[in-house]
Amino acid sequence: MARAWTVEQRSGDAGTLHAGWPAAAAAPDDARVAVCRVSGPAVVLGSTQPVAAVDAERAAAAGVSVTRRRSGGGAVLVTPEDPVWIDVWLPAGHPLWSADVGRAFDWLGDVWVDALAACGVSGLSAHRTGYVSCTRWSSSVCFGGVGTGEVVTEDGRKVVGLAQRRNRHGAWFHGACVLRWDPAPLVDLLAMDPPERGAAVAGLRAAVVGAEELADGGGPPGHRRAGWAQALPDAFVAALP
Repeated sequence: MARAWTVEQRSGDAGTLHAGWPAAAAAPDDARVAVCRVSGPAVVLGSTQPVAAVDAERAAAAGVSVTRRRSGGGAVLVTPEDPVWIDVWLPAGHPLWSADVGRAFDWLGDVWVDALAACGVSGLSAHRTGYVSCTRWSSSVCFGGVGTGEVVTEDGRKVVGLAQRRNRHGAWFHGACVLRWDPAPLVDLLAMDPPERGAAVAGLRAAVVGAEELADGGGPPGHRRAGWAQALPDAFVAALP
């Protein structure tokens, strides 16, 4: 049986939230969940993406900061409302631990599937067959491809993106669940020419769907965004093994 989980709320700018997790660093043997909320919009680049992937002038004009995470993949636009961002710290040696980096997400994807089902989103599954580049913009935009463990609909559209970073103490998993998907705000900030930008929006729009758009009866009660911000993390914690 898995050990108990410590749950905390983390808030701040995206750069600070990605730079470190003080509680996990202080007690690396504790399994931990952090519900993260950014203080302002930011483009988060993958570890190998050049800063030049973002049009700095466009980002500045839109009031969007640019930062980097130390895990792979493409860019993600995070705002205080969307996506729902949940991190997990899993100590090495935990019952859920896998030394196989490619399979380490399997259990986590299943938790997201169960949490979303509890919020009224059915028909989802955790992808199991390796990385699939759904669009030719997958190297630029995280949600343009699907990796093992990530959550998809029956027709292959991505709902939850996952990333991980590991050290000798354990693994730090990032999870982001889109509520309403519109690729244009992110693509508009990327360093692309206008025709490429238009094609990217069209291609990415078909590759992803938000949980709020899929939910039976509109999802959690109350104001939708506020309802999801509370209900989905609660359901995620309840679904943990």
